[in-house]
Amino acid sequence: MGTWIVTGGAGFIGSNFVRLALAKTDAHIVVVDLLTYAGNPESLADVSENPRFRFVKADIADREVVDQIFREHQPAAVLNFAAETHVDRSIDGPAAFIQTNLVGTFELLDAARRMLAAGPPAERERFRFLHVSTDEVYGSLGPSGAFEETTPYDPSSPYSASKAGADHLVRAYRATYGLPTLLTNCSNNYGPYQFPEKLLPLMILNAVEGRALPIYGDGGNIRDWLYVEDHCAGILLVLQRGRVGEKYNIGGGNERTNLEMVDALCTALERFRPAADNPALAAAGVSSYGELKTFVEDRPGHDRRYAINAEKIRRELGWRPGHDLDAGLTATVQWYLENRAWCESVQSGSYRRERLGLSSPDAP
Repeated sequence: MGTWIVTGGAGFIGSNFVRLALAKTDAHIVVVDLLTYAGNPESLADVSENPRFRFVKADIADREVVDQIFREHQPAAVLNFAAETHVDRSIDGPAAFIQTNLVGTFELLDAARRMLAAGPPAERERFRFLHVSTDEVYGSLGPSGAFEETTPYDPSSPYSASKAGADHLVRAYRATYGLPTLLTNCSNNYGPYQFPEKLLPLMILNAVEGRALPIYGDGGNIRDWLYVEDHCAGILLVLQRGRVGEKYNIGGGNERTNLEMVDALCTALERFRPAADNPALAAAGVSSYGELKTFVEDRPGHDRRYAINAEKIRRELGWRPGHDLDAGLTATVQWYLENRAWCESVQSGSYRRERLGLSSPDAP
């Protein structure tokens, strides 16, 4: 299978994909990651000694470095997971999102174009550039319907706008240069190795410590929840069997409000760490995890509902999620309870689970 470059491979979805690829294929995996706040080598500790694994610390927006990596490894595939992803952070500081998500994707695409232009036709035939994107590029849905692959883009945040721009670049490089591209747009991922600023790990860790569980607005924002290992299995299928130039939506088919997800987590925590046995709750003056729920000011421009129609990947590639929501949440809660050391190690001194994304429109 040759060498696959996996950008952002020390992040949440990327590290789960690396683990799957090493287990299910014979590919050599070169992870390229700048190790910003959400990328951590500890997320790859269990595969670091694998002879088919190599790690390169690098910025995908650095053309000279990217060219060097391509020259050295002559990849048969590039899987672009590298991204700034947290909407709240994009509100506070959009520049990093443009640099990584848009400029970084451009540099990867252009490096691939130049590599293939200098090589034999057979190399172009086997090469694939798979860009991993999000359902947030489509904007907000009304009370019914679901995002199709043909849904027009309507991003609402600096994060989703940067991802939408990257998606357009990927499709343009296919149309203009014939680059063998693939594009996936996924719904909300959850599972092991997710940075604790995201909803589920934030709620799990706050709950066991007796801290407030901040719920934006009325808690009625709806997302389609997808267990990360199921997402990675879908990406692998698209890489191996997807039609060049196509895009595939990958969704879990699990629409829940944020409030429903927090309630489900509280129920799961009660099974594994009963509130009556948790001294942190007694210290906080509550007797159940649910009593920690706190409604806070909503995020600016908060999309109300997302839902994915994943029929195309089901029909063409036979993909099905392997976890229902209960099984995925159970596995997720157990993992975070058993890996508190990882959670502490990935939280930098500049982030201790405080609220982000409330910058005013006039803020610099």
